[in-house]
Amino acid sequence: MQLVDQKKRSSQEELEPVLYAALIDSMCQNFWPMLFGSVCSAVAALLTALKTGNVWLWPCAVLIIGIGTIRAFQMRKYERRTAVLTFEQAKHWEPRYAIGAMIYAGVLGVWCFLTIFGNDDAVAHMVCVAVTIGYTAGGAARNYGSPKLIQYHILLACGPMSLALALHGGFYYVGLAVLLVLFFIGLKGINLSLHAIFVKALTSSFREAALAGQFDTALNNMPHGLCMFRADGRLAVMNHRFSEMMNLSDKLVQRGGSASDIIDACVSAGSISAPSGRMILAEIENTQTRDMITTDPDIARNRSLSWTFQPMAGGGAVVLLEDITERRDAEARISHLARYDELTELPNRVNFRDEIGRLLSIQQGADQLSALLFVDLDQFKQVNDTLGHPCGDQLLCAVAGRMREMLRPEDFVARFGGDEFVVFQQNIRSHEDAAVLARRIVDRLSERYRIDNHLVEIGASVGIAMTTAGVSADTLLKNADMALYRAKADGRGTFCFFREEMAQTVEARRILELDLRKALANEEFELFYQPLVNLKSGRIATCEALLRWNHPVRGTVSPIDIIPVAEDMGLIVDLGRWILRKACMECMKWPEAVSVAVNFSPQQFHQRDVLSEVRYALEVSGLPAHRLEIEITESSLLRNTQITHDVLSQLHSLGVRISLDDFGTGYSSLSYLHNFPLQKVKIDRSFLEGIDTDRPLTLLRGVARLSADLGMSVVVEGIETTEQLELISADGAVTEAQGYLFSRPVPAVRIRQLLNASHGRRAPDDQLIAVSSRSIA
Repeated sequence: MQLVDQKKRSSQEELEPVLYAALIDSMCQNFWPMLFGSVCSAVAALLTALKTGNVWLWPCAVLIIGIGTIRAFQMRKYERRTAVLTFEQAKHWEPRYAIGAMIYAGVLGVWCFLTIFGNDDAVAHMVCVAVTIGYTAGGAARNYGSPKLIQYHILLACGPMSLALALHGGFYYVGLAVLLVLFFIGLKGINLSLHAIFVKALTSSFREAALAGQFDTALNNMPHGLCMFRADGRLAVMNHRFSEMMNLSDKLVQRGGSASDIIDACVSAGSISAPSGRMILAEIENTQTRDMITTDPDIARNRSLSWTFQPMAGGGAVVLLEDITERRDAEARISHLARYDELTELPNRVNFRDEIGRLLSIQQGADQLSALLFVDLDQFKQVNDTLGHPCGDQLLCAVAGRMREMLRPEDFVARFGGDEFVVFQQNIRSHEDAAVLARRIVDRLSERYRIDNHLVEIGASVGIAMTTAGVSADTLLKNADMALYRAKADGRGTFCFFREEMAQTVEARRILELDLRKALANEEFELFYQPLVNLKSGRIATCEALLRWNHPVRGTVSPIDIIPVAEDMGLIVDLGRWILRKACMECMKWPEAVSVAVNFSPQQFHQRDVLSEVRYALEVSGLPAHRLEIEITESSLLRNTQITHDVLSQLHSLGVRISLDDFGTGYSSLSYLHNFPLQKVKIDRSFLEGIDTDRPLTLLRGVARLSADLGMSVVVEGIETTEQLELISADGAVTEAQGYLFSRPVPAVRIRQLLNASHGRRAPDDQLIAVSSRSIA
């Protein structure tokens, strides 16, 4: 039953092309057995013909000789082939072999039938039966690659023989026929088993060969070198990558030398040094998991190799080899970039901080004096803006070169970022040594530079902090930074030593910033208002909103102290938004003829949503746009001229009035009056100095007349005396006045009283002034 199942599976199985070709090849390689078998069969046929005298046996003998010889030489032709049998060639050879085999088997069957059935010669019977059975058994062994061919062979050769024995009659002949049938059935089963075993063996062989080929491909294409040694220390496997990296010959690999031979060859090839070779050999013999790195003996090549040793379960070791030169170079480059400035090649902030910390720790307890100089370039931004950043980069490199030239070997210089440099001056005798170096730095860096055919001039400011016992690197840097800030405030192009009061000033500024943030969050501010009086009507036309802060500890803080800090902190936008909304809501409580003026800082004016903020303030307060007056300074007009013009035009289209504040304190460009949509000009109080003389008065009246001729209202600030008021209002060009003569800035409740007094009835100027003076008192 098992043999039948195997036969069914064999007949139904679809053989792979390579397996099919191998089976056909196994059948066709039998020249000498085929020739000797044919000769034996032909001799036996001739003997039976002579012994029996049956003339019909002679043609059988001739056919056996001819067909056998043809088949033998056919196999000879096949064996002389040099190429491996392909699937297409196997399909060509199989039918030729099968047809010859079946014809030959059929001739044998006819010979046996004629020999046994036609006479009673027992010797002839024995000869033909023995030869046919032997040939059939040999064919079954030779043709196991094709079970169907064996079945046809048995049927054609042995079928007529068994039939002749049965027809001859007699107990022994019939018994022999039955036994031969059983023998042939068993022979068929053996053939099927041989076929199944051979197919399985071939399949396993091909799979192992394919797996070995895949392993060999993977082994020789992996980026790492691999070398495997057996337990006896002999080479088992080495891939091409290993031999290439070690510059080994193919003969050495094929010979399969010992680990010592391989390592000696690596040393001889110059791939590793002799000490490295001894260490590697020791690791292979120890068979422990380890890693090591070797450097190339050739300095020009400068190669770094990583060796990994891994023991195997049955003894021996696997060695993995990796070229890590590029990785180590990249790591070194990354480490360098992390600690050095890429542009100037000077140490960076991190490197400087670590080095200064190390040097300070060495100096602890030692009688040594050192100085840290914080250097900042003046006018460097103008170089970037006018000549471009590439020129700015070249300038920084030139500055770094000059800094190196000025310093001693024991001094340490670094670039902190941007246009900031730091110098650590070691082992000095006094503060004077640091001052001398600072002066040299300022003078040397202020000399002209030639950058891309451009002559460039910049300056430098230096802050100096001296080391003290127990001082840390962070404290030293902070102190030098504060000294630099003071040097820049003193006019730039100079140096300044750190003093303790600087730290107190910085701490006071820090506390003020914290309090300012808290005050803004809790709305601790208050608005005061100072009136602007119309000189023709004598009434208050506008009130300027001014910020006040009543600090619980500091008392009243001046806007002069608040606004710069808020601008530096970036709080001026939020603070200005609060002032705008508060002033608009307060103005709604005043007479309709009175407007409110709100100052806009440059930062607030150039925010992207300034137009939306103004619209929102007017909307939530209900204030008509013509009752809002926005005061801007010349600094607001200097930046982004086109954008500024567009914003002012949009505000003007809303109905908001635009006033130019403090005219005369900056550039006082008359083009502002012409190019921007301004409705009012406020002349600064500085014009009132010496107004009782001809020249200042003429200048003030000229500016006022020019502004009036351009269709703008003119306001003079800082009026404190009646004489000043009479002088500025004499020619009628000035339309409004503001100052202590009328009123100081007062809270919202007091300004309402003044507005009621001003607009309750028409009063002469002296009466308004008197009322205002009484309200102040």
